[in-house]
Amino acid sequence: MALLTIVISLTAPSLSRFFRGRTLDSEARRLLALTRSGQSRAVSEGIPMDLWVDAAQGTFGLEAEPSFDTSDPKAMEFTLDGGLKIEVVNKIVVTPVNNTMNRSLRATIASTPRVMLARSSLPTIRFLADGSIGENSPQMLRLTSTDGGSLWLAQSQDGLSYEVRNTDKSEK
Repeated sequence: MALLTIVISLTAPSLSRFFRGRTLDSEARRLLALTRSGQSRAVSEGIPMDLWVDAAQGTFGLEAEPSFDTSDPKAMEFTLDGGLKIEVVNKIVVTPVNNTMNRSLRATIASTPRVMLARSSLPTIRFLADGSIGENSPQMLRLTSTDGGSLWLAQSQDGLSYEVRNTDKSEK
């Protein structure tokens, strides 16, 4: 019995670290699955889908962009597992201005459709009806556990989907 007590006391700390790591990994996979679900649903239903993140409350969810229906019966909301935090990271990409563009082809404010986000005050990954990601969507989300471990949910290099990474750097 004493030997069993000694073995358990020695392995308990490493087991707790193992389970915290599994929690971080499973939460990242759940978030990745939600991005894929949102993208698939946007294409199949033909309406934009919004994956919103509330870092302060530790919640995130997926719902259709409000249109003639004010609520989405298929909307989903999740709460992060205890001990995990989520952070939205927007890396700024600078693109050169094309001054040779024909003035008649420039978009005006009147010609751009008005976007009604379901939760306009929160960072939102927007999946358009053609399956693409909205240009104002966050490029990265960082999940962090209390022991300092972190995983990144980042746009893939082709910009068509998201992937889980161990670092904020893209792997080339």
